[in-house]
Amino acid sequence: MAERSFKAEVEHLRKGAGETFTGEGILAITKALLENGVGYVGGYQGAPISHLMDVLADAEELLGELGVRFEANANEAAAGAMLAASVHYPIRGAITFKGPVGVNVASDALANLASGGVTGGALIIVGEDYGEGSSIMQERTHAFAMKSQMWLLDPRPNLPSIVKAVGHGFELSEASNTPVMLTVRIRACHVTGSFECKDNRAPTLPVAEALANPRSDFKRVVLPPYSFVHEHEKIDVRWPAAEKYIRDNQLNEFFGPEKSKIGFVLQGGMYNNVIRALQRLGLADIFGNTDIPLYVLNVAYPLVKDEFLEFCEGKESILVIEEGQPEFIEQTLTTYLYRAGSKVQVEGKGILPMAGEYTGQVLLDSITAYLKKAAPDMVPAMVRAPNQEAPQIPDLSKVVPIRPPGFCTGCPERPIFAAIKLVQKELGKHQIAGDIGCHLFGSLPPFEVGGQTMGYGLGPAGNGAFEGGGKKRSIAMVGDGGFWHNGLSSSFTNMAFNKADAVAVVVDNYYSAATGGQDIMSSRAKNPTKATNNPISKALEGIGIKWVRQIDRTYDVTHMRNVLREALTTPEKGPKVIVASSECMLNKQRREKPLTAKAIKDGRRVETPRFGVDEDICTGDHACMRLSGCPSLGLKVLDDPLRDDPVASIDQSCVGCGNCGEVADAAVLCPSFYEARVVHNPSAMETRIAKWRDGIIGWLQARRAARRLNFGEAA
Repeated sequence: MAERSFKAEVEHLRKGAGETFTGEGILAITKALLENGVGYVGGYQGAPISHLMDVLADAEELLGELGVRFEANANEAAAGAMLAASVHYPIRGAITFKGPVGVNVASDALANLASGGVTGGALIIVGEDYGEGSSIMQERTHAFAMKSQMWLLDPRPNLPSIVKAVGHGFELSEASNTPVMLTVRIRACHVTGSFECKDNRAPTLPVAEALANPRSDFKRVVLPPYSFVHEHEKIDVRWPAAEKYIRDNQLNEFFGPEKSKIGFVLQGGMYNNVIRALQRLGLADIFGNTDIPLYVLNVAYPLVKDEFLEFCEGKESILVIEEGQPEFIEQTLTTYLYRAGSKVQVEGKGILPMAGEYTGQVLLDSITAYLKKAAPDMVPAMVRAPNQEAPQIPDLSKVVPIRPPGFCTGCPERPIFAAIKLVQKELGKHQIAGDIGCHLFGSLPPFEVGGQTMGYGLGPAGNGAFEGGGKKRSIAMVGDGGFWHNGLSSSFTNMAFNKADAVAVVVDNYYSAATGGQDIMSSRAKNPTKATNNPISKALEGIGIKWVRQIDRTYDVTHMRNVLREALTTPEKGPKVIVASSECMLNKQRREKPLTAKAIKDGRRVETPRFGVDEDICTGDHACMRLSGCPSLGLKVLDDPLRDDPVASIDQSCVGCGNCGEVADAAVLCPSFYEARVVHNPSAMETRIAKWRDGIIGWLQARRAARRLNFGEAA
């Protein structure tokens, strides 16, 4: 199951000419693919593009009707390799994944694709995960496009522009025999709007027909001497063809007056924020009409030299607004001006920040600074409200604590890290490598387990240098999603081949949970279109790893601790792998909560577990929190004047996983945790017994209160 279903929205993908499509960016991209006759689609989920894969999965019936092949690939490399279908056949293909990590994983396939070139349109839709909403390292896809000379589209973030970019992306690819990247930034993925539809088109050449009539051209194979020919072909044939298509079809856009002494050159994805900044300065109206000429690069690579030089004619200065670093666009444009002998002054990273997201405030401040320098006569035109001067914002970084990500309430991965922490208390600190996924949160307080991560599925490989045999064995973490993505081949085969005397823990929560809860090979669900229920332990045994321990309930902290201790202390040499399995609580709650709510509504008897802390027993040392870290486990100040320290308390967000009690038992903490059962729609007998119990308890409480000494003033 995915994070959410798009079954209802998918019906809008059937709309045709004359109808209006309304929705968010990811749905618009899917509709645009169908309108432009895509023949096959693949990819790998990952923010901010995860939902595109979910939409495609929910739209498989419609894709089948049109003869479109859809594949949820095992990883980005497999997705990139899919585009091989467009090398010899005039079939339009599209793949999608998050960048830059997805591009990194697919780099081998994409580099070969860019070298040999394509016949059919090949489109790589990249979720540009850069900026304040990012979950990864801060890098840009632009560098890869330049390195392999693939064209890079960066459309203005509105639905008509994004839809137009999809169509032009295919046509540009075919016109220049070059794969094209389409960058969709975080906010563009979820921007809402509308556009006029066209009819969906079946592919001109279905993949089934291509398979029945195979083609080949050895000149497209990346081997000498043709690999050298490809390099010249990129420059002598494909680049000029791309420039011609870009100019003929006006992919880059111009806004504002034709004549001005200044102008802005900006990536298409920056358009909305730039216009908003100009509106706040009184230099653009609500419709986007601007007093400053804008050259909007919907094609961020290649840059069209002649088009740029024409924009600069008659100007004294230009500001290049390029988010991210290095400043690839600014450097190239400066070179164009220098070679042309132009005297136009180029401003960019000297005024704008070198790194970081260009938010509305960043652009407002930077554009203001540029205008004061390059066009001070325009500054008085700024419209200022009485409270325009920004208030002084204090530096709160020393006062407000950071809020790093953490495990969900009831997460089955939390007890794994509690067990590791308990084992390290006995055996000492170990070298621990993390991996991409929810389990990477274990490197943060309160667990602080794991010191680095090298990539999705590469946790055990990241410990390769430490597996030569020492007094302590290294430990590596990897999730089930990472295991199937890249871990089996790159980490565990590596461990088996090198006979690594090390420990690896596979955190198996039944899904690719960190990307939205999609099914994977080892998922327990029955998926009609995917092969699930393939145990990880069998895959490990298949590559020759013999010491494998399967744990089917991670909440049993004592058992987890004991198995970890065994793995770290056993005299047996070679790889030791623990597969720790329990279902992702978030997905479990998504599935069970509606069923429980319906059962209660229908009047059926339902028991739900609730955990609590006995305030009289809790000592207030808070060790349970340091070993659990559950968001539902907090502090409570008692009214008792003899007890100053707050005690542990469990709030209403508790899902009844029982981890807090298991941790208290394994660590031999105070036995203050208790489990209660909330009974919905109880029977008549249960109701009578509950009233009888309440009556007795109430009578005993009243009698005790009457006997209590009263130190108040006498009446």
